Amino acid sequence: MFPELDIDLLRTFVAVVESGSFTKASRTVFRSQAAVSMQVKRLEESIGQPLFVRDTRNLELGQTGRALLPYARRLLNLHDETWTALVQPEVQGQIIIGAPDDYIGSLLPDVLKKFSSIYPRVTLELICAPSTVLAPMLTDNKIDLAFFSRGSRTKGSFIRFEPMVWAGTTEAQAWLNRPLPIAIFEKGCVSRLHAEKSLKASQVDYRIVCSSDSLIGLLTAVEAGLAVAALAKCSVPRHLKVVGRKEGLPELERLEIVLARASRSKTKPCDVLAELIHDTLVLK
Repeated sequence: MFPELDIDLLRTFVAVVESGSFTKASRTVFRSQAAVSMQVKRLEESIGQPLFVRDTRNLELGQTGRALLPYARRLLNLHDETWTALVQPEVQGQIIIGAPDDYIGSLLPDVLKKFSSIYPRVTLELICAPSTVLAPMLTDNKIDLAFFSRGSRTKGSFIRFEPMVWAGTTEAQAWLNRPLPIAIFEKGCVSRLHAEKSLKASQVDYRIVCSSDSLIGLLTAVEAGLAVAALAKCSVPRHLKVVGRKEGLPELERLEIVLARASRSKTKPCDVLAELIHDTLVLK
């Protein structure tokens, strides 16, 4: 009797191959690097042979891995096609979902792409706005779902904790200056509250160089060498440097990301999107 091939393990295996590393694959499948390694190990154990040739620098497919890859891709395609064929007739409509631009650009693209491929009859509309703007829109039923940081008055189902970090450029090293020049989101934003609370508690003198309701505004200030920014770790571009205690900056409280729903969102499309967001973005 042949061993069963778990679809989730195959999806992780293909993600590792296509990204070229366990670290990059972890972002694709929304799991930790340790979880990705464990899933590949489980797949190797079920097959009884190693899939990769590992050394300190490179990650290459072994003979068994090369043989498995085309079959894995075909199985994944067939799985997704089957699922689509089963659910397409049932799920159709429109969803308006809102999120701050730092989450829209880092956490939601793969989820929304997957949702659209499985439920092509559902029209998605994205509202990119700060949490302070999205909260009243949710109350007024102007949007269906809001994916944002939990504030003191924010309700919603827990999705994940996201670390907050300081980001700067190695060329400018703005973190060496005092008062510390910072770029932070607008007043009322949870990340701004965390940043100022941390700086005051650590008695770090600071000045606000840039206050913006958009991520690009903060990144512009950082890339120009004018400031360091307090950002969700998921939204920090790779070309920026994450700095912290070693550079004399205080630790930042993590963000609690939630998914909130308006009263009008009691529809099948909203149900399935909310479930997909939860299943793929909750850290496992």
